[in-house]
Amino acid sequence: MKNLVIFVIGFSSIIVSAQVNPKERDSTQIEYIIIEGDSIPRTVIDLDEVLLLPNLSFDNRDARIRYLILKRKTLKVYPYAKLAAERLEALNERLSTLKRKRDKRKYAKVIQRYIEDEFSAELKKLTKTEGQILVKLIHRQTGKTTFDLIKELRSGWRAFWYNNTASLFDISLKREFAPLDELEDYLIEDILQRAFQNQILERQNPAFDIDFYSCVNKWSKPKKKYGG
Repeated sequence: MKNLVIFVIGFSSIIVSAQVNPKERDSTQIEYIIIEGDSIPRTVIDLDEVLLLPNLSFDNRDARIRYLILKRKTLKVYPYAKLAAERLEALNERLSTLKRKRDKRKYAKVIQRYIEDEFSAELKKLTKTEGQILVKLIHRQTGKTTFDLIKELRSGWRAFWYNNTASLFDISLKREFAPLDELEDYLIEDILQRAFQNQILERQNPAFDIDFYSCVNKWSKPKKKYGG
């Protein structure tokens, strides 16, 4: 299982280096919007959306402990899912510039070896449950299941084989992230949102829309409490 996780992240990787130099702005500076030749002063500041997170409630102490364990595992594996999304996007951009299939295959192999050397030691420490959470988060960040990523980047047969191997460890590479349908996924999303707001994790938007408040409305009912 651990090698499967390494494969997906490794194959969707690329060495990307970028430096952004922040620009200092005078607090008195006024921006203008040009509309049909007229300039209009803009005094409104754009702010990131902030979710109002509900208070957590648990049926008992064991339920709270299970949530805290899930939180620890989620915070541990999220950076790898975020990295996979960043690398996959950069990889696709780079591959689009290569014309020959031979060059694309050669380039992908180089990147795979690089990322495995860099992260394999850490990824090998993942437990079975951490591996399954990572599979879900890879879908959240890329919009594609781990199975589909392997299928696209390798072949359908390899994807089938890897999925069957993962099933021996009760891990499905076809698992999607569905917080509206799965209680655990909702709790993972809740953990992520709290971590983003507390700046514990660096925010990366999911690859698809997640209606967090719809999830809250569904799972915050007393009969749906974690551990209930």
